[in-house]
Amino acid sequence: MSQSHQKAVFQPAQLGPITLRNRIIKAATFEGRTPGALVSDPLIEFHAGIARGGVGMTTVAYCAVSPEGRTEADQLYWRPEALPGLRKLTEAVHREGAAISAQIGHAGPVADESSHGHKALTPKKMFHPLSLSMTKGASKDDLERVVEDHRRATKYAIECGFDAVEIHFGHNYLASSFLSPRLNRRKDEYGGSLENRARLVRETARAVREAAGDKLAVTAKLNMRDAVFAGFDVEESLQVAKWIESDGSLDALQLTAGSSLLNPMYLFHGDVPLREFAQNFRQPIKAGLSVFGRFFLKKYPYHPLYLLELARTFRRELKMPLILLGGVTDNASLERAMAEGFDFVAMGRALLADPDLPKQLEADPNAKSRCIHCNRCMPTIYQGTHCPVYGAPPALDVSV
Repeated sequence: MSQSHQKAVFQPAQLGPITLRNRIIKAATFEGRTPGALVSDPLIEFHAGIARGGVGMTTVAYCAVSPEGRTEADQLYWRPEALPGLRKLTEAVHREGAAISAQIGHAGPVADESSHGHKALTPKKMFHPLSLSMTKGASKDDLERVVEDHRRATKYAIECGFDAVEIHFGHNYLASSFLSPRLNRRKDEYGGSLENRARLVRETARAVREAAGDKLAVTAKLNMRDAVFAGFDVEESLQVAKWIESDGSLDALQLTAGSSLLNPMYLFHGDVPLREFAQNFRQPIKAGLSVFGRFFLKKYPYHPLYLLELARTFRRELKMPLILLGGVTDNASLERAMAEGFDFVAMGRALLADPDLPKQLEADPNAKSRCIHCNRCMPTIYQGTHCPVYGAPPALDVSV
């Protein structure tokens, strides 16, 4: 890596009102360490370990703003009972010298009613293949409540000592499902035109910004492309990003892609661990995945910086700070991301395989992640997310 780009990556960098020790962010990857929807000692150790490894900021995923906004019952959601554990978590990360962000959002159609007993909230009533039931079409009152739940979650994040929040506008979670012309068939002010479909995203971002003030950095994860038929795509996404930029509600935008509901592998690229996924589900979903899973879990060849080509379009058109995600595993990819004008990079699987990768990269120009992109870490979310090649599942204990 050239000296100028080395300095850019590993020198302190400003993100809104906070300063990170470098430009590497741990991407939000569900940890599977929140039994009872509360913080556990293994969750604290997971993020403290990532912080010790040298990231500028680690991101806690996924912190639902509403009880029905969880994908499953043991997913953390904001409420008074969760706050003491979250304070211990932020304190542990800060002791290691890193900043910490909370990913906040509402799962919408990705929520599993059969797990937590709450109806999934969607733009229009629809059949939910995971819970084998009908969802609840969101009323205007529901949407107003969800916006306020984001505001409340932001205030909780300040109270718990977080440095930033990342709003989840991707992967066909609730806000993303409203952006999607395929999933959003509403006829009111939240459906139809792109401006209407983007209303929930913009209202949410403004509410979070108002609550955060200058006490938190505010970022968001936005789909560049759903990668599904008749879904949200680059041209519309770029326009939404321009509106968000003009609103001034975010300090940075993390660019992502794919649909957890309809095409999850588009985000990850690499191998498809179909058998491992199927083993984690009950019948008849298990049998359905075994037979039809290859149509749902599509394979996309892995290559370094696999989202860069899409992201370049956004970098050319936007002035706001951007976070590049996808295939950042070595100094060459860091250098290229900086050279292309991105302000930060986000790493996910690479840090599961090598939590101390940032320190390795800073010390050794030839260092690189051991991750082989087998994606077998993805099904481990049900036992505590980890790299099954180089790590062992955590011993999950009671919440703290």
